[in-house]
Amino acid sequence: MIICGVELSGSDAVVCLLNLDQGQFSLPECKVRKLTLKKNHTRADLQEFQASFAKLLSDYNVQKVAIKERMPKGKFAGGAISFKLEATIQLISEVDVEVTLLSPAQIKSTLAANPLPITFSETGLKVFQESAFVVAFAAHMAK
Repeated sequence: MIICGVELSGSDAVVCLLNLDQGQFSLPECKVRKLTLKKNHTRADLQEFQASFAKLLSDYNVQKVAIKERMPKGKFAGGAISFKLEATIQLISEVDVEVTLLSPAQIKSTLAANPLPITFSETGLKVFQESAFVVAFAAHMAK
């Protein structure tokens, strides 16, 4: 099963694909590392972002999307734009994909019970994709 891990940051959705097949993890080759919402944040911009994300899911046969949840208030509160991006991803109807949110506490407890099998530096991913990778791994382990 291919899971797309997502970290929302500002106007960006940083993504990482992680496949688990017969107990073996692999990182499918993916040209897309992040998708960005245009600055105006109009309805058309949101629809374009949604279409781009749906195309990514379709192109790589993703079965599940796991988004790192942002807190609505407090020190680590997410911005308004990131909540728009989250809703846009959750409402994708072009492809049949389950979308789940994982809180930082869920991710932390999952990693405590199931440590990463390799260090992040060994994955070959870009540094900014680490959080998305961890979310995808935690989503696989939380099943």
